[in-house]
Amino acid sequence: MGISKQLPNFSYISLLALSFSFYCTITPTSSTSLQHDFIECIHRNTNVDFPLEKTFFTPARNVSIFSEVLESTAQNLRFLTNSMPKPGFIFTPVHESHVQASIICSKKLRIHLRVRSGGHDYEGLSYVSEIEKPFILLDLSKLRQINVNIKDNNAWVQAGATVGELYYRIAEKSKVHGFPAGLCSSLGIGGHITGGAYGSLMRKFGLAGDNVLDAKIVDANGKLLDRSSMGEDMFWAISGGGGASFGVILAWKIKLVPVSKTVTVFTVTKTLEQDATRILSKWQEVADKLVEELFIRVIFNVAGSLGNKTVTTSYNTLFLGDKDALMKVMKRSFPELGLTRKDCVEMSWIESIVYIAGFPSGTPTNVLLQGKSPFPKINFKAKSDFVKNPIPELGLIGMFKKLLKEDSPTMMWTPYGGMMARISESQIPFPHREGVIFKIQYITVWPDSDKRPIRHIKWIRDLYKFMTPYVSSNPRQAYVNYRDLDLGKNKKNASSNLKNARVWGRQYFKNNFNRLVRIKSKVDPENFFRHEQSIPPLLI
Repeated sequence: MGISKQLPNFSYISLLALSFSFYCTITPTSSTSLQHDFIECIHRNTNVDFPLEKTFFTPARNVSIFSEVLESTAQNLRFLTNSMPKPGFIFTPVHESHVQASIICSKKLRIHLRVRSGGHDYEGLSYVSEIEKPFILLDLSKLRQINVNIKDNNAWVQAGATVGELYYRIAEKSKVHGFPAGLCSSLGIGGHITGGAYGSLMRKFGLAGDNVLDAKIVDANGKLLDRSSMGEDMFWAISGGGGASFGVILAWKIKLVPVSKTVTVFTVTKTLEQDATRILSKWQEVADKLVEELFIRVIFNVAGSLGNKTVTTSYNTLFLGDKDALMKVMKRSFPELGLTRKDCVEMSWIESIVYIAGFPSGTPTNVLLQGKSPFPKINFKAKSDFVKNPIPELGLIGMFKKLLKEDSPTMMWTPYGGMMARISESQIPFPHREGVIFKIQYITVWPDSDKRPIRHIKWIRDLYKFMTPYVSSNPRQAYVNYRDLDLGKNKKNASSNLKNARVWGRQYFKNNFNRLVRIKSKVDPENFFRHEQSIPPLLI
């Protein structure tokens, strides 16, 4: 898909000329006056009424309800502490025109806007701003309508709906249709797909972003656009170019994919004492080469007490087929795991969603309608890597030693190959395709009671540095949906921040970053939609 000929040429060097509005700060009038002016402006710019008590939340009116709404979908407790900046108020629109009015009014009143659909962003960028104060929060949680059309193999899903809700509504209509989006059921679909979005069907069908047919978005001028009216450049950019850079996603039209009536799952765990290193080495050799109906990820944890700790490696799996077919594949391609029929459980695809998400065994599938994660909210820091060559045994041993030094570390290795290797790096902005064996996600978590949280952040940075020789390079690739503000970080001055964009831009998007910047410059030249790692415009 070629770039529009009207857009100017661009090179990485041109980033030095990026608009300094990337980090501009505007100080509006008093908070009370601003709230009043915003409400009045919304009324003037929409014909659809909204009950203030259910859509507009301020700490001045009721601090407990404000906090409840603010924390409702926020997943990282690091960004809910008292010291973190809070929005001046929260608006939860109940109609598309309310979103349009919010853009118009934010622009008119010169107040910075943050947009949230699910709150899973790792650095809290959808509900915290450390570069602009004050700011307001547009929370899309009330826009969650889902319309599934089995006959035409598609569905429209609004931004505030969770992937769990989407999966459930698809399964209500058909037992042999699904969608290749995320593994965590509480993800808000709006922002999720903007980063590409992967799940257990990725090796068979690619990413969610590869299976988007249309979208509704409000642009920087408050206009409601679909694929036809926004044009192919902008549609390309929003389908994997990261959230909150080009507009507010209101809904996605997605292509449904076929799934087996019966699927098989298993989780087999091996410790260091159970030859985990040898088995993991074999997994690296075969993970991206297995039949594309088979998805085997590895989840690393630390178990045991002080002085008797070990690393566990859990092979968490979905196979599109029955257990007999799975056993044949495993005996042929990965016998080292020692899988038995007793380890395998047959179920429906929607039941596998609940299983892979981590809910306890026997949890009914309607839990997906609750929009909740099976895991509690936590303080965490995360990073990501892509691996193109198997990590040698020496590297694995050093990695295990690092894991054993941390209180509650987790790693997830997600296999690539299959359809992921057949899709061009430039089909959507997500570029991590052919040649990638697996993706690594590193996570460390800690309780509120921990008095030295910085030690956990230092640990994960140290592990990330240790892994440098074993992962992708030039650039060292990273996954945009695992936002990491460490990438390219330089606090010296604003001009350094412009150089930083070149660093994280290439890590997230490789050469696609060039095109994203050109499109941003065309559709939002004033940089209305911005955050700490949003796509910057060129200075035109």
